[in-house]
Amino acid sequence: MGVGLALGLVASLFTASASVAQRFAAAPAPGELSFSWRLIAFLVHRPVWFLGILCMIGGFAFQVAALREASLSLVQPVIATELLFVFAFLALRSRSRVRRRDWLAAAGMALGLGCFLALADPSGGSDYASHESWVLAGLATFAAAAVFCGLAYLPRRGGLPPSPSRQAALLAVAAGITWGFVAAVVKELSGHLSGGLYGVFTNWSPYVLVATGAVALFLVSNAFQAGSLAASQPGLTIMDPLVASVLGVVLFHEHIRHDPAQLLGEGLALVVLVAGVVLLSRSQLVQGPSADRLEERGARSAGAGSTSTASGRP
Repeated sequence: MGVGLALGLVASLFTASASVAQRFAAAPAPGELSFSWRLIAFLVHRPVWFLGILCMIGGFAFQVAALREASLSLVQPVIATELLFVFAFLALRSRSRVRRRDWLAAAGMALGLGCFLALADPSGGSDYASHESWVLAGLATFAAAAVFCGLAYLPRRGGLPPSPSRQAALLAVAAGITWGFVAAVVKELSGHLSGGLYGVFTNWSPYVLVATGAVALFLVSNAFQAGSLAASQPGLTIMDPLVASVLGVVLFHEHIRHDPAQLLGEGLALVVLVAGVVLLSRSQLVQGPSADRLEERGARSAGAGSTSTASGRP
C-alpha cells in the first residue's frame, strides 16, 4: 500500500506538470476553435504542449505502476493531489501573491484526502472485470460526459451565449468523468502486463485506452481554452477520482469500509476535500490578478458575435 501511495504521488506530480503546460498552450487559442478538432492543430504548433504530453506519458507510466501495487479506489484519489502541485508551481512563480487562505485551503485538501483514505481503507478487488460490465460502464460514463458537454454550450436566457466560466467548468466536469474511465481502463491494462507484449496487445484495453484518452485530452484542452483555471480545476480534480473510485467498486469489486460511523467520517472528509479544492482553485494566485475583468470582457465580446476569447488563464 505504501509503495502504491508513493507511486501515485509521483504520478500526480507528472500530471500536474502536464496540466500547467497544457494550460499555457491552450490559453491563447482563438475562440472559434472552441470544441473543434482544429484546436489540436493549433496546439501542435506550440512546443509547450508537447512538454505537457511528455509529462502526461510519465504520469501514465507511474499510474500503471501504482495500480499494480494498490487498488483503483486508493490510487486515483492520491493522484487528485495534482491541484496541490499546480498550486506549488504557481506559488514559486508569484510568491508575493500567496495568501494565508491559500495555504489553509491546501492544508484542508491534504487533510481531507488523508482522512478519507484512512477511514475508507480501500482494499481487495480483482484485476479484471467482465466484458458486459465494461460495456455498461462505458455507455454510462460517456453518456454522462455528453450531457455535460451539451450543457456547456446551452445558451443562457434571452439566447445569450454561455459564459466562459460556465463552459470551462462543465467541459472540465466532462473531462474529469472521462479521465476517471481512462483510469479504470489503465487498471485493467495493468493486470495484463505480466503476460508480456503478447498479453497486452491481444487484449482490448490498450486500444480502448488510446481512443478514450484522445477524447479526454480533447475535452480537457477545450476546458483550458474556454475559461480560467479557477473555473476548470474543481471539476477535473473532483470528478476524476470520484468516477474512478465508483468504477473500482463496481467493476473490480474493491472494498471500502462502510459502517455508519465510518461513512459519516468519510463524508465529512470529502466535504473538507471538496471545499479545499474549490477554495484553492479560486485563489488569486491560481486565477490571476485580472482574471475576472478579462473574463467579463471575453463574455461581452462573445455576446457581440466576436470570435475573441477570454484570456484570463495563466
